[in-house]
Amino acid sequence: MNWLDELKWDSQGLMPAIAQEQGSNDVLMLAWMNREALQKTAELGRAVYFSRSRNKLWFKGEESGHVQIVHEIRIDCDQDVILLKVTQTGHTPGIACHTGRHSCFYRVYENGEWKVTDPVLKDPQTIYK
Repeated sequence: MNWLDELKWDSQGLMPAIAQEQGSNDVLMLAWMNREALQKTAELGRAVYFSRSRNKLWFKGEESGHVQIVHEIRIDCDQDVILLKVTQTGHTPGIACHTGRHSCFYRVYENGEWKVTDPVLKDPQTIYK
């Protein structure tokens, strides 16, 4: 059996993929993968996702230069969520979010509202030209 056949893809052939920074264990982002994206990720050693809005493969960092080097690929107990242990490249500290932040999870719920907790490390206008 092919290793990709062991996974539980949703009805659209997709699976959520969490990128976690190796070393700090910060959760950087959540994206989606299809079979081709996961296979390319394993082959290339860099994160390749499936863009639902563009309906095509998304090689993380192809426009921004913020590539994710993949050290480990894990699957959860239900075999329906992927975890990538990555090194975020292209900027120090690494920028994973299109807002120019280290992580896409930069807001925290406190006292009935969402508060921004993480700074913008680089203006997105200068990242995406």
